[in-house]
Amino acid sequence: MAGATGEPGSAAPRGRDEEAVSRFVERFAAEMTEAGMQRMAARVFASLLADDDGSMTSADLGGRLRISPAAVSGAVNHLTRARMVGRERDPGSRRDRYRLHDGIWHAAFAHRDQVLTRWERTLREGARSLGEDTPAGARLVETAEFFAFMQAELIGILDRWHESRGTAG
Repeated sequence: MAGATGEPGSAAPRGRDEEAVSRFVERFAAEMTEAGMQRMAARVFASLLADDDGSMTSADLGGRLRISPAAVSGAVNHLTRARMVGRERDPGSRRDRYRLHDGIWHAAFAHRDQVLTRWERTLREGARSLGEDTPAGARLVETAEFFAFMQAELIGILDRWHESRGTAG
């Protein structure tokens, strides 16, 4: 990203209202936190999402969000495990750069598909252990069926998304 100094990777692009960007980042992060994401991870993710390159160093993130390097590291580790952010190095640099993955939303929801599969399997095993005819077992069966339905629907939604964008899944 060309920043206020014209330097690639600097955190303040020309002509951008940094207060408005900050308000967006905090508002979207609050929405993601309300939905269950860790607060710092949500702030780092929203900041990367608002960056033209979708890429920032730890120092960029720490400066923009006014958080410690440890907070950045913890947030990035969470986002990396969730497959929402990747870590890379600029050629000739020893500093890590954190980048949003291309097709971030597709990747996040496709990963959710794997989670739903594991939950469904575990719920079905639990139902067999409890007895599918017991109230608790029946509840687990219904929940497993719900996740199976959601998984099938999610696959179709992701396929339709690619069709609407003219891209391959």
